[in-house]
Amino acid sequence: MKNIKKFTTLFVAFILIATGAIAQGDFISAKDFSKLSKSKNAVIISAQSAKNYKLSHIKGAVFIDHHDLYKAGAVEGLIKSPTDLAKYFGSKGVSEKKDILIYDDGTNKYAARIYWILKYLGAPNVKILHKDMGAWRSARVMITKAKTKVTPATFTPKLNKSIAADYNYVKANISNSKVVMLDVRHITEYNGTIAKPVSKGHLPGAKNLEWKKIETKSGALLPSSELQSAFSSVGVTKDKTIVLYCGTSVRSGIVFVALKSLGYANVKVYDGAYNEWDSKGGKFEK
Repeated sequence: MKNIKKFTTLFVAFILIATGAIAQGDFISAKDFSKLSKSKNAVIISAQSAKNYKLSHIKGAVFIDHHDLYKAGAVEGLIKSPTDLAKYFGSKGVSEKKDILIYDDGTNKYAARIYWILKYLGAPNVKILHKDMGAWRSARVMITKAKTKVTPATFTPKLNKSIAADYNYVKANISNSKVVMLDVRHITEYNGTIAKPVSKGHLPGAKNLEWKKIETKSGALLPSSELQSAFSSVGVTKDKTIVLYCGTSVRSGIVFVALKSLGYANVKVYDGAYNEWDSKGGKFEK
């Protein structure tokens, strides 16, 4: 019991947000989350680690490990076919007709990855719980360690291909002045100086803005003005198409959500990312 209480305290601490950080677009506050979660049409997804989900999770949340959404094969991180993904989400009680609410252990990274996959599959109503310690307490969001009973649903995908980029698209647009390739990895991965994971550098002409630089130390998004400044500093403007990538595109999700929250219309995630580009013999720069 003491371990559960201790974890609960740590879990709540994870949702601390800096004053002034944004909670707009598809990020929702604890208060809004509490209200929306009471709907009969709502389904809550926990993108926590399996260990942490077992210790404590939001009452009614179904557990989804983002690793279960990827194909087996040499290229790590490629998502499964729409049919397989739809079958998987349906087995978890998730339908495109549901109001889908997602949260994770605190970085928003895994929640945002699942968010992007669901939006790609055509789910219109997907939200991510933004962190706010005070609001969480006042909203009285219930947590538990009891396993959630799942009622299977039917997920009918309707692909939103406009938010995805494949290898052929990236190759065709690598030198397009109207397209910005944005590498959201750490600078040492971007410039190829890191030993592990081994990196050959970045895609030709790609700009770099590490995903962590758009968040506060507590894991919340920066205020809108600071976000806009960060993106503008690397040539990311609303008149261009932005293609995001990292190693496996897990880290790209949170940057995708941030850009959409600022009103960027043309944002794509290169799902194959660095790993696929490398496997196909793509050139790199340092």
